[in-house]
Amino acid sequence: MSRAPPIVKLAFQTVARACRFAKWLVTTPSSGAGRGPEEENSNVRDRTACRCPAIRTDFSRVAAGGSVTARAENDWCCKAWAEGLEPGRWYYYRFTAPDGSHSDVGRTKTLPVGKTDKFRMAVFSCSNIGFGWFNAYAHAAADGDFDCALHLGDYFYEYGPGTYPSNEEAQSGRVLFPAHEIVSLADYRMRYATYRRDPDLRRLHQLFPMIAGWDDHESANDSWEGGAQNHQSETEGEWSVRKAAAAKAYREWMPVSDEPWAAYEVGDLATLYRLETRLTARAEQFSYGQILSGKTSPEAAMAALVAFREGDYRDGSRELLGMKQQAWLADGLKRSASAGKPWQVLVQQVLMGNLVTAPRLTEGLPADLPAYIRQRILAGAMAGRAELPLNMDAWDGYPAARERVFRAALDANANLISLAGDTHNAWAFDLDHAGEKVGVEFGVQGVTSPGLESYASYLPVDVLERETVAHNRQLKWMDGSRRGYMAVELTPASASSELMCRPCPTRASPRPLPPPRATGGGRSRLDPRRRRPVSGGMAFPPETGFCANAASSARALVPWAPQPDGRRMT
Repeated sequence: MSRAPPIVKLAFQTVARACRFAKWLVTTPSSGAGRGPEEENSNVRDRTACRCPAIRTDFSRVAAGGSVTARAENDWCCKAWAEGLEPGRWYYYRFTAPDGSHSDVGRTKTLPVGKTDKFRMAVFSCSNIGFGWFNAYAHAAADGDFDCALHLGDYFYEYGPGTYPSNEEAQSGRVLFPAHEIVSLADYRMRYATYRRDPDLRRLHQLFPMIAGWDDHESANDSWEGGAQNHQSETEGEWSVRKAAAAKAYREWMPVSDEPWAAYEVGDLATLYRLETRLTARAEQFSYGQILSGKTSPEAAMAALVAFREGDYRDGSRELLGMKQQAWLADGLKRSASAGKPWQVLVQQVLMGNLVTAPRLTEGLPADLPAYIRQRILAGAMAGRAELPLNMDAWDGYPAARERVFRAALDANANLISLAGDTHNAWAFDLDHAGEKVGVEFGVQGVTSPGLESYASYLPVDVLERETVAHNRQLKWMDGSRRGYMAVELTPASASSELMCRPCPTRASPRPLPPPRATGGGRSRLDPRRRRPVSGGMAFPPETGFCANAASSARALVPWAPQPDGRRMT
């Protein structure tokens, strides 16, 4: 069995209202990373440690304490609550073993209570170690001016070496363990251990509390409640077993509670709703390949798409959240809006905004374009002509489920912001339902995973962006080529998303290129605004983006205004 090198003792944490949730993992050459199934019941002794939150880094003022035990059955990972802390305050913490050795010192912050003037979050998605270095994590850690980090999923990828990325695309020095697709509990644990060896990821966890939710690759590509595109039961066993293993490893290694979904109250400013859109209730994704199978003429293919659009596509029973989570969310939106909080924020995985393939993308397809890419682009363009979306794995593939969320937001009079990942590109959408303004969506680009530009490399990026924005009514802006993260800031008056970008993460560096900024939210409109310099000494030239006034009740979609230099942000 291939073994990953052991990693050092680390401490990780996430947030709660007036306490903090901490996690310690211990891995040694005889336990933890690289351990095979035959060692699951070994006689390695449990590890007990004292946890110690403090107000000062020298731990001269200890705020709470206690002990916690790491056991083999949880891969030497353990969770502990520290109670009675002050809200809205930074704390330092560490763990001390019985022999007196200490973990690294971590930093965390409790959520605020009452009046809150600002809350700033670093938002990440889609971090594939084989495609490059985690410069987005490094930059957020160097910036330092965040109240917490959000990870919207695809924290790692399940593939073995040479799949995604291919051997030609893989970056030197980014070694993957185990050296095959992960399927078993031991596999998933080892993949987490491999990623946690990255110093930039460790530093991010060390400095900030994190709210995290899985997407598909934490289990398998395009996963749903009853299976996944990248799961073959005949060779990989029962999906339910693999799904349970993925979920167990995630809850062991990630700074999360065991609840599938949760709400986080940010003082009187906002409520964050961490949603689960993958494994609990999601119906299987529609497939254009199946819809078009056997159609030998364009006319037959279009007829099949139209029949699908008017039939199965509108099936009201198809779920993404499920009835229980939907009812929880609807109630939470009402309570938050009724309490007068300016923002209701969905911390979730896949795009809610409507997105179709622009016809221009099919022009000039090169002869040497790989067949699977050619088929995907042509099928997407034909679906677009039938008024069907590009991505059936997003909320676009579940229109009835999306309508239920939008209706709940409208009924609650919520100021809705959707944060989404998954696509590897950056987006800004105005969301509406039946002519009523619902909210806005900020979609974050991948940390390393390549986006649309890798499929449509035959088109200049500016053409790809311009044609896509022009062809999609809800879409107001996109970035089609760069990797990075979002800095999302909430105030009582506005919500902003600052896009921290690099063209390619092939070198380790914390400094990104000058990013655009997008701000907006809820039923307020998206308007251009000048951006501010990034804190922490990393200043960039002023750019423009979106801004919204939380007090505005305007529901009409607002057209783009020119930037100061006369260009349009496309």
